[in-house]
Amino acid sequence: MTVANRLEGKVALVTGGTGGIGAGTVRRLAAEGAKVIFTGSKADVGEALAAEVGGRFVAHRVQDEAGWEAMMAMIMADYGRLDIAFANAGTEHGDTNIEDVSMEAWSNLVAINQTGVMLTVQHAIRAMAKNEGATGSIIINSSMNAARPLGNYVTYSVTKAAVCALAKSAAIHCGQKKYKIRVNAILPGVVETDLICNIMNSMPDPAAVRAIYEGMAPLNRMAQVDEVAGLVAYLGSDEAGFISGAEISIDGATTAGMMGV
Repeated sequence: MTVANRLEGKVALVTGGTGGIGAGTVRRLAAEGAKVIFTGSKADVGEALAAEVGGRFVAHRVQDEAGWEAMMAMIMADYGRLDIAFANAGTEHGDTNIEDVSMEAWSNLVAINQTGVMLTVQHAIRAMAKNEGATGSIIINSSMNAARPLGNYVTYSVTKAAVCALAKSAAIHCGQKKYKIRVNAILPGVVETDLICNIMNSMPDPAAVRAIYEGMAPLNRMAQVDEVAGLVAYLGSDEAGFISGAEISIDGATTAGMMGV
């Protein structure tokens, strides 16, 4: 359920905003009244989404340190502030198990999933510290695999756990600096994105694959993109003013415990 105008007057940045949870969050934040700037590498998709929601697309990869300076300078010059940052960009491409993972794949995933998140949080805090009263909310998109690592996705699992520690460290830092800047991590379970749907539909028995995904959660379904986007919107709002340094699972009880037999 979209809350009309809950984010009115706020300026938001979403990384990896051209698909999946990122695109859903761009739409959700804009629908709730925020001015949304979002990044990605798919310019055609990004420009179309920007036109749809009245947002602004910036072609940028989160691991590109030099590009951060220009983008943040643009945000401060054109919008004057930053209130919400969703560090969403991530990948599992090329990952595998601990025995077989290559240094190239490891380094690429760490650059995007871990260093890219660090740069997002670092630049967001620097911008938010300039807001009157040094206010803001930063949300990191981790994964349930931070708590339940995958044997065949070692780098992804490690980086998703690492950014939970990053959220806590940054939250404590902001408190010590007397900033009213909150930092939290969300840990989604399986989300029914276009990517997941394409994977299911590419299999010989899509219904069987869907049943496996849905059966992972005691709620017996996958999360919907707007449910995750709704959590991000809530954490970005003033209603979540005392939530900081938290890891918030949104996985239908997948990681709560064993379902038994």
